[in-house]
Parts: sequence; structure tokens; C-alpha cells
Amino acid sequence: MSLQKMMSRKQLDFYFSGPEIPLVMGPTASGKSALAMEISRVYQGEIISADSMQFYRGLDIGTAKPSAAERAEVKHHLIDTLELTRKSDIFSFCEMAERAIADIRGRGKLPVIAGGSGLYIHALMYGLDPLPADESLRRELDAKFDSEEGFAELKSIMEKTCPGDYARWYNHRRKLIRAYEVFLLTGTQISVLQKKRTAFQARKDIKTFYLEWDRDILKKRIAERCAEMLESGWIEETKNLMAQGLFETPTARQALGYPIIARYLAGEFKKDKLAEEISIATWQFARRQITWFRNRHPEATVIPLPKELK
Repeated sequence: MSLQKMMSRKQLDFYFSGPEIPLVMGPTASGKSALAMEISRVYQGEIISADSMQFYRGLDIGTAKPSAAERAEVKHHLIDTLELTRKSDIFSFCEMAERAIADIRGRGKLPVIAGGSGLYIHALMYGLDPLPADESLRRELDAKFDSEEGFAELKSIMEKTCPGDYARWYNHRRKLIRAYEVFLLTGTQISVLQKKRTAFQARKDIKTFYLEWDRDILKKRIAERCAEMLESGWIEETKNLMAQGLFETPTARQALGYPIIARYLAGEFKKDKLAEEISIATWQFARRQITWFRNRHPEATVIPLPKELK
């Protein structure tokens, strides 16, 4: 069922006719993109993607990018901005998003932000973490520790020097490298610094909306979308991206679903299990998104969606 049928013009006006920039968030397959399209049609908007994997050229079907027709109808920003080999990060996203907001407003249009990348949305809404960073130091640390062997060495260092950070991130290479970077720059663990900082306040020029579904219905939507994406050529897309080195990339390799298709292509299971495997992983990811958005965005207006599919 489309968002147009879920929400009348009266409901759209109730939620979105205010002066604030609407930011639509929610778990995967919750209808964020469809609602953003409808808001943009009604209120002369342009869409800013807050999906960290839609930044990448080539990650099309698996990230549910808007179609060519949708992009021709409504201008989209922050889509297809990076090559697979580039690393995406929160700081760059916030800079690009702020530039897009200013550009859209400068042309008399409404910025409409939509996506499901929790860290990116939280940073845009509450501000960037003021922890220090040094690009040259980070490159040095990446070269030394961003590998299986290096990670083992880093864990040994962090367990002794930063036990609090180690306890939080001993299984997360990138986060542990970042924690070591902050420690070298400040002499203090991130876990200690974060306890000292003043709580951020949500910005006032953006109004957040959270799309809430009955969980069983959302699971059905996820399963249906996975099947549709596979029928649309997701397997062939994955083959092409693997040939381009997808799983050797710094960030794009984290895109949901592609590693499971790679396992299928390697013969780990038969094709009739593929949609189920992806649906299960996607639902697990959606559950984490639900927890994140409900806990980290108390300011969000909850939009309850239909309890059953027609």
C-alpha cells in the first residue's frame, strides 16, 4: 500500500504544514522515501537523503534508491555522491546536508530529509560530537591497525590504556581506532569525555517524524521488498560490484544484503533460501533501528501507520 493511500491531504497538512524542515526517519521498509516524495509533491520540496549507503554510486537496488522517474520528478540530494572506494563519515554528511539545506531554501523550496542512518540523523539534529580529530594521525592509525593483525595489536593496547573504551568497542575495529585517536589527542578515554560533556539540545529548525508500524506488518513489508529487489536484478548488481572490489572497500562493503548474496553466489545455500536469509538479516537491522530512534529521538513526532495491509 502506498503512502499516498495511507495519508490524506488533511493528514499531510496536520503533520507537515509548519515552518520547520521535515525529517522523516524510521526502520528500513517503513515508507520513508514514499512519504518524502509525497511531502515534496505537495509542498514544493526537494529531498535530502540521510541513508549512508545511498551515497555510493552502484549501490542501487540493494539500497532502494529512488527510481530515475522519481528523481526526475523531485530533485534528490546526497545520492550518488561517492565512489565505492571512498569512506563516508558523519562530518562530511553534516557538511553536505547543511549546504543542501541552504541551497534548497535559497531557491524558495522546502528541504525534506529522509533516511534511516541513525548516527547521521542524530548528528544533524543534535550536533556533532565535539571530540577532537586529526586527519594525519587517523591515517597513521588506519595504516597500522585497520587489518586483522593490527586490530589484535590495538585491542591489546586499548585493554591496558583505555579499559572503558575497550569494554565498549572491543569487537568494533573502526570505533576502537577512533577511541585510540581521541586518547592520543586528549590523554582521556572517550567514555570519560562523553560523561563530562553537556547534553545537546535538538535544533529548532528541523522537526523529526518517526514512522511506526506494527512489527508483524513491518516484517511482511521487509519480506515483500526483499523479494521485489531480488526480482529486479539485485543478484546481478552484486556480481558487478564484487568485480569492482565491493568487499575490499572501507565503508560501502557494509551495505545490507550484499554479503548474503555473495554467500549465495559462493554456493553456501540454494537460491530458494536467499530471500529468507536477507529478510531475516534486514529484520534484525530494523529492530536495531527501532530501538535507536525511539531511545535517541525523544523529540520526534510518532506517526502511527496502518495496522494491516489492504
